[in-house]
Amino acid sequence: SEGALVVLKGNLAPDGAVLKLTGSKDLVFKGKARVFDSEEAAFKAVQAKKIQPGDVVVIRYEGPRGGPGMREMLAVTAAIAGQGFGEKVVLLTDGRFSGATRGAMVGHVSPEAEEGGPIAVIRENDRITLDLPGRKLTLEISEQELSQRLRLWKRPALRPRSPNSLPTPAGWGP
Repeated sequence: SEGALVVLKGNLAPDGAVLKLTGSKDLVFKGKARVFDSEEAAFKAVQAKKIQPGDVVVIRYEGPRGGPGMREMLAVTAAIAGQGFGEKVVLLTDGRFSGATRGAMVGHVSPEAEEGGPIAVIRENDRITLDLPGRKLTLEISEQELSQRLRLWKRPALRPRSPNSLPTPAGWGP
């Protein structure tokens, strides 16, 4: 009756984020951030089994400006689900997801990292809470700490991209 998409807000997504609901509507997930500045880096970490249950995989700089073009995180979500962590790991990105995405996936985090949104200042092992009933997405640091991190943030240099550098889910493509 509610559909499969939920809009979340909070200090991590002041302009909103979208969760594709594939599991429990009562989900409250608290985990530690594993931070990656590209889809490729996150995919390598998942392949190397560096992601564990309870992690929040943060993939930033993949939004409309940072990607550029708002890249889809299907390879990473497929790899996480393939390791049996679909309901045990949350993926959080300023990029997008597809209809084939499985597991707890929060995309379209806004403002995106390239614009200096809070996702840009998440640090490795920061605590993140996804509260589905409350429709909240929270970086568990003080407002003062968040403000200071945002003030000190510097936009990274543009990254050159090649279509051949993108991960391909097993069984897809040539």
